[in-house]
Amino acid sequence: MRPRCSKPGFSLLGTLVLASLIGNLALTAQQLAQQPAQQPAGRAAQLRLAFTRAQHLRHGVNASMWFAQSPQDYSAARTDKYIDNADIQLIARMGFDHVRLSIDPEPLTRQPVGANGLNAEFLSRVDRAVDQMLASGLAVIIDVHPEEPYKFRLRTGTDGVARFEAMWAALASHYATRDPNMIFFEVMNEPEVEDDFRWQGIEAQTIGVLRKAAPTNTVIAVGAHWDSLQDMLRLTPFADGNLIYNFHFYEPYEFTHQGATWSTGWWRYTHGVPYPANDTDTAAMTPVLQQIPDAADRLELERYFLDDWNARHIRLLLDAAAQWGQANGVPVICNEFGAFRDHSQPAARAQWIHDVRTALEANGIGWAMWDYRGNFGVVTKQDGQSAVPDPLVVQALGLKQP
Repeated sequence: MRPRCSKPGFSLLGTLVLASLIGNLALTAQQLAQQPAQQPAGRAAQLRLAFTRAQHLRHGVNASMWFAQSPQDYSAARTDKYIDNADIQLIARMGFDHVRLSIDPEPLTRQPVGANGLNAEFLSRVDRAVDQMLASGLAVIIDVHPEEPYKFRLRTGTDGVARFEAMWAALASHYATRDPNMIFFEVMNEPEVEDDFRWQGIEAQTIGVLRKAAPTNTVIAVGAHWDSLQDMLRLTPFADGNLIYNFHFYEPYEFTHQGATWSTGWWRYTHGVPYPANDTDTAAMTPVLQQIPDAADRLELERYFLDDWNARHIRLLLDAAAQWGQANGVPVICNEFGAFRDHSQPAARAQWIHDVRTALEANGIGWAMWDYRGNFGVVTKQDGQSAVPDPLVVQALGLKQP
């Protein structure tokens, strides 16, 4: 088991990383001099700016499986068809106000790279997407969204941290030339760092690098593990006030991940799990439980019914997110929530989406649904063809039928 980091260890980590960055960061003094003026002095002014800009992040959608989560194929032939300008215009017409754009740092820094350490060809395609979104009136969250072994290198050594911060320095400098009211930088998606203190130290250093490269942009801070609500609640707000704090919400997983093959093993057996659920609905509960071959796993699914998952249950959980933001005086968003559609009942899925969305809005929390056209999507689409919005989901999100 990897030993936990202590506070003295972070001082040493910071020294090593900063020394490495001095030699490796591609930003030049001339580039930094071209950045916008310094952000407002004083934390109170920074907080006001963050709260103001959070209003651009009220109703969003994730552009997933495009420039991230597809390590086998980031070619132009694929990305040019997966989501195109017609999709971006559709996103705006439906009433979304921002897009969370996931970017895998591996192809972004793959050879050949330019003087800034980034792959110019890959970045040019990301630029085209970003500029099309901005032209459609959509704000953009630049979300660094790595896979393994990138995350492993980050959580286990100083070299991975140095490369991560160098990448962010170059990427933030590149996008600092766009309107800072509409471009947001999310430090990292779901870091999966076991040690909360280690991640908060890495994140603090990265925010400092981002702030130097992009003085006026608002940064989105995240928790250490899977960006869960609990992860956010464990965060200690940073000294930098121009931040928005983020969490993801997929509870209860027994419903939102029914039929999923990539995580808890017994989820793959389930389909047609109802929502809302309660322990008196034996007509619905019994056949669903019979899908699970193992008795211990069946008990786990039975707990879903016993816990009476409904709109009130969800609202009480999301109230905790708002209370944390109010107690700390910081803006909060939820930029992932959704339900796997392949094995869920459409009406039940739409009801869950509605209940989460309305609970977030009742608490003044902006949101971004996961995702646009993936298997949690708001549309269905074949490459090169027009997207078809799901009317039940569009309605559940409170958006416009296109």
